[in-house]
Amino acid sequence: MQQAVYNSSTKAKKDNPLAKLYFSYAAMNAGKSTVLLQASHNYRERGMDTFILTAALDDRAGQGKVASRIGLDADACLFEQSSDLFDAVQSRQQAGPLHCVLVDEAQFLSEQQVWALAKVTDELGVPVLCYGLRTDFQGKLFPGSAALLAIADSLREIRTICWCGCKATMVLRLDSSGVPLDEGNQVDIGGNERYVSVCRSHWVRRETEDVK
Repeated sequence: MQQAVYNSSTKAKKDNPLAKLYFSYAAMNAGKSTVLLQASHNYRERGMDTFILTAALDDRAGQGKVASRIGLDADACLFEQSSDLFDAVQSRQQAGPLHCVLVDEAQFLSEQQVWALAKVTDELGVPVLCYGLRTDFQGKLFPGSAALLAIADSLREIRTICWCGCKATMVLRLDSSGVPLDEGNQVDIGGNERYVSVCRSHWVRRETEDVK
């Protein structure tokens, strides 16, 4: 376990009851980035500043951008596996009032980074809202998602539906011909043409809408 080192002299949560670690998870194309951008807008509309983080390896929206499929976007600070997220947030807070941290593509966090974000809530008194996938195309947890499921204060499922109308909880990765793949690297960035969200039953059967 890669726990963050806490400063014993820091008052826990700095009297902010909303300073919690939140994880909103879903399958692909459920609108996670849309929810994140709306949350950031809600804060900023009330004069509260936010700090958005996103994974450097996912550049579908362009480097340093979070974008939704409905056309919303915002600038973001990039993180890599080696990034010290506690230091990044602390530096941002020292530059001016900070009311919320939002993390897109949270499945790409390391376990240590998740603990660092927990430390942000506990020592800096800033809420951290993480959004990401729960499992990969093989049905396995991402490291970041596993850590968030283990230690987040609040868990929320963002729902989407399979082509059959049931709740989609799994993801299929497709080859260039649209055939579901069983093997490959856990991380292989792609959009709607590479991934499709399905219910567990159709994930097991490796069935997409094209075969119904």
